[in-house]
Amino acid sequence: MYQFPFGQPLQRVEQVPHTSARVFVLGVYSSAVHARWLGRDGKQRAAALAVASEPYIFWRGEGAGAIIDAIHIPPEAGRLVEADQRFNGPSGKSLDEDYLAPLGLVRDDAWLCDLLPESRMNKGQAARVLSDYAPVAKALGLPAANVPLVSTGYADHLRVEAVLEELLTSGANTLITLGDAPLREFVAALSLGHPKLRMYGTQPGQYGKRHPFSIRGRHLQLLPLTHPRQARALGNSDKEWGDLHRHWVQHTAGEITGVLGR
Repeated sequence: MYQFPFGQPLQRVEQVPHTSARVFVLGVYSSAVHARWLGRDGKQRAAALAVASEPYIFWRGEGAGAIIDAIHIPPEAGRLVEADQRFNGPSGKSLDEDYLAPLGLVRDDAWLCDLLPESRMNKGQAARVLSDYAPVAKALGLPAANVPLVSTGYADHLRVEAVLEELLTSGANTLITLGDAPLREFVAALSLGHPKLRMYGTQPGQYGKRHPFSIRGRHLQLLPLTHPRQARALGNSDKEWGDLHRHWVQHTAGEITGVLGR
């Protein structure tokens, strides 16, 4: 069983099925709940340590404090407190405000999915676990943290089939992809379109347009968009894609709203 630092199990995070989807949104992998870890001396050991799976897909960050408070941590290890708000739920907030709202949609209009329905550790998180958590865990007999590292691939052929089944079940007529990974590992894997966002055009008049495709007797539309990291300038983001997405929000998204169907 995979576990986060301090023992919370890694969990699958998936859409609760419903029948009102107008769009199907495909991201990359699940996020996590991040805590600020203070040592027994009160000094900060980590500003944002991933300690639990997000409570629902594309979580907005609410209730982080309660989730963190429920994690048992012995006094010898210090304590966990809520991390800065920018570390919890940024992709979920971006989804609602930078993607769905410009299209005149809310969460109930969308079926949300990730290529990989679990959280993963990036290199920075893994290094922090190795240098800061692992020695404490060994000394105090705490659970080892073994959430897998981010890999270059997220979806094998079985997962691609599972995502396709979700898409067809959702009833949505538009597939929204976030960034290159869903294009590469789902759209191109099924020969439905290009493997990179750049191949759909990098000019304001090209970005964020719908492209028709058919699969298993269904006629759908693909709406390839950039990842929330770029749309909201989160961390190491690409200004070019951020600017394109802001132009889409202001000038293009409204043109699509009326053709999304119900």
